[in-house]
Amino acid sequence: MATPAAAPALTLLLPERRRYAGQPLSPPVARALARADVLPAGEAGERAQLLRHFDLLPRGWPMAAITRSLDADDAHLHTWLRADPAHVRPDMTGARVLAIGELGLSAEEANALVAPLRSLFGDAGFPISAPQPSRWYLALPREAKLPEFSPPEAVLGDDLFSHLPDGPEGRRWRALLNEAQILLHNHPVNAARAAAGRITANSLCFWGAGRLPDRVRCAVPQVVSADPGVMALARLAGANPDSSRHELLLDLRSERDWTVVEKALLETLAGTLGGVQLDFADGTRLALESRQRFRFWRRPLAKLA
Repeated sequence: MATPAAAPALTLLLPERRRYAGQPLSPPVARALARADVLPAGEAGERAQLLRHFDLLPRGWPMAAITRSLDADDAHLHTWLRADPAHVRPDMTGARVLAIGELGLSAEEANALVAPLRSLFGDAGFPISAPQPSRWYLALPREAKLPEFSPPEAVLGDDLFSHLPDGPEGRRWRALLNEAQILLHNHPVNAARAAAGRITANSLCFWGAGRLPDRVRCAVPQVVSADPGVMALARLAGANPDSSRHELLLDLRSERDWTVVEKALLETLAGTLGGVQLDFADGTRLALESRQRFRFWRRPLAKLA
């Protein structure tokens, strides 16, 4: 029976390879990548990438409930839907979504903006709250039936109206969004921000619907990320405990400087803890180990993609 391969000491979550286009590879990294094992390609996209490392039961991707568990202690009580503040700009074809969530709102501004929305969504049976300025939530009945909402990465930069759901339930959410946009457009906070040349919260982005998973598992005991969603998953999985194991999942998806990635993988390969796995958001996966240095006949990689 074959011995199972040891888990890599370091797994790097990375953006699509094209994000590093034009950035040179250092000679040692160019050699290491050329000699690496090419793993079976995974599905592209943020959700598929994270699901390669986190296992949820029941299956699904209820990120609203997952991040709610990080922001409050009531995540188990409801079905949740993110209703994050967004900024849209009208153009010739519709309304272009230019920002979602991180709009630079203070807690005071977020609470003031949410205040008039409480009646709108409360009357619909969906109380709204903003435990974080960038993360707003709607609490829904646990058995609520919802249409499919597009994730923020699909909506950002695109026409808002092309991502709104259709059908009877879709029409309800379109109407709620339209009324919310009117309330936000006329809000004094947005007037003050516009006068100061700051981005306004003039719309909402609905996404991440679902209930808190019964179980979340992670392949490694330690996770480091600046993404609240990833850290919420790690917390639910019990990652980051005091452990004698050294395997680490390091999230560098927001990193656009390739030299930062090179530093992390070279330091690990130079140590004695094991190899490195590179997991790109486009589905490309590479495994690097020190033993691969004997593949000296392979020519150094000229470029990443």
